[in-house]
Amino acid sequence: MKTIIAPVDFSDASTNALAFAAELSKRASARLIAVNIVQKGEVEEEAKSKLSDLKKSFGPDLKFESLLVHGNLVPALKKIIALEQPDLIVMGTKGASGLKRILIGSNTVKVIAKTTVPILVIPEVARFKNFIKKGKNRIVLATDLDSLKNDDALDILKEIALLIIQPKVRVLSVRRKNSSLTFMKRMERDALLSRFTPEIESERITIFSSNVMNGIKFYLNKNTDTGLIAMIARDSGQLIQKHYTREMASHTHFPLLVLHDGKN
Repeated sequence: MKTIIAPVDFSDASTNALAFAAELSKRASARLIAVNIVQKGEVEEEAKSKLSDLKKSFGPDLKFESLLVHGNLVPALKKIIALEQPDLIVMGTKGASGLKRILIGSNTVKVIAKTTVPILVIPEVARFKNFIKKGKNRIVLATDLDSLKNDDALDILKEIALLIIQPKVRVLSVRRKNSSLTFMKRMERDALLSRFTPEIESERITIFSSNVMNGIKFYLNKNTDTGLIAMIARDSGQLIQKHYTREMASHTHFPLLVLHDGKN
């Protein structure tokens, strides 16, 4: 990672996500760009003062920049993405409704659907110290085991995983009872597992359920060592528009990494 962008509106949720992004940036030696979008009726000088205070709070060892732009969220972010070419966007959320707003709100869905930039959604209750500790070292990659079009889609997940103490990746798939994987899906599962070795231990997990989301929830409720969930958005954000990722709102205590399979 070279550049991380964190939109901030100075709410508790967004400043918590910014702190999370700051720790990631330090460990990756990446520059962090905090973005505040001033909308009609908001005071620009107040936003500038708050951005300056944030910079002071992080200290000199962080490559911190800030941008203050006018306009609406989606077009402003798209311009910044085109200019700065970030490797990751970190966004905060507060509660289930907040996560739904970020993942399926009309503005942000458009941003996600029209860019291949991975987005890390940080719930307000999440703390970076908990994210990297040994007891939360499992990363769950929930996948339908369809082949990836973009072989680089998992690179950012691997890089983030390596920041965790003794990380382990679990490739989680859900299928109906008495069903079997096709040859191609078995091959894809093996390929996913191999992407993380030898640096990171990986294993396959199969949950049998007639409902994909219920299967994922069952696994997460039974395993308390999960520190990060990753899901893959296919076909310009199509997965995000399906109910699977929307329902992840019920697990807002987990950071959620939305990856993208495809290129602009």
